[in-house]
Amino acid sequence: MIVDKAIYQGGRRRDIDGDISDAFDEARKKDHDCFVWIGLHEPSAEEFSLIQDELKLHALAVEDAVEAHQRPKLERYDDTLFIVLKTLDYHDESSDIEVGEIMLFLGMDFVVSVRHGAANPLAPVRKRLETDPTLLTTGPPAVLYAICDEVVDHYGRVAHEVEVDIIELERAVFDPAAGDVIENIYRLKREVLEFRAAEDPLVPVLQEIAKGRVTTLNAEYFRDVLDHLLRVDGLVDAHNELLNSVLTAHLALLGKQQNNDMRKISSWAAIVAVPTALAGIYGMNFDDMPELRWLLGYPITLTVMTATIGIVYYKLRKSGWL
Repeated sequence: MIVDKAIYQGGRRRDIDGDISDAFDEARKKDHDCFVWIGLHEPSAEEFSLIQDELKLHALAVEDAVEAHQRPKLERYDDTLFIVLKTLDYHDESSDIEVGEIMLFLGMDFVVSVRHGAANPLAPVRKRLETDPTLLTTGPPAVLYAICDEVVDHYGRVAHEVEVDIIELERAVFDPAAGDVIENIYRLKREVLEFRAAEDPLVPVLQEIAKGRVTTLNAEYFRDVLDHLLRVDGLVDAHNELLNSVLTAHLALLGKQQNNDMRKISSWAAIVAVPTALAGIYGMNFDDMPELRWLLGYPITLTVMTATIGIVYYKLRKSGWL
């Protein structure tokens, strides 16, 4: 459905009250400081058909915009640019990263933004641009810059939240009372990989835009966004490596704990074996065993058992097995 629609001229917004086709016709008659921005959220093919026919958008790009599930990319169809961005939102309660998409069609006098998912609504981007008429007068490239900047800034906030969760996992790994956190490590690692799949393909897209051959907007704007994205990209790589280290440390500690448990089990088995062996020998009741008729045989046997158990326990305790 259409979320917002407006015509911008000289950096000023004017709402579209009538037919969208009339707004497009008006923008075409004006100079380059006039353009139409139509914002849609998860439109159907039928809902998008009017805009497609009006702007003569390429069928393949329209199919991508309607169906979604695309990698970040930049494509040119005649005089129209088609850009795909992945949006991210982080849920602290579950440590889940929600992924959405923004598709942009940019022409000389129009911008069509198609958003999928709940992450990163574009209303704040519109408000930001509308408070900066100087930037807005540069036309559709200003919209592309503002959306890229907002998406990448949100990547940075998500990267910070992920880092906080990794630090908590590190503490849990070395906290004996925390228990087994392997499932939590794997869950967060899966989210980090999903994060990388969203932001890493955007790097070559912004590099291409930052070269200054894609839009008329000063390339410095996009180089700034690219710098932020490269920092996020490095953080995501660091997070992935750190999670590998956390997993390795946790498995090592689990192995150490299992070894300690096996030592204790073996130690108690050795202690129990002492009286078992003695009782087994003297429980055979052969007539020619002189100790069976000995008055002090029973207390001496118990004393030997107790002393032997004490010696074995002391040795095992001293060696660290108990």
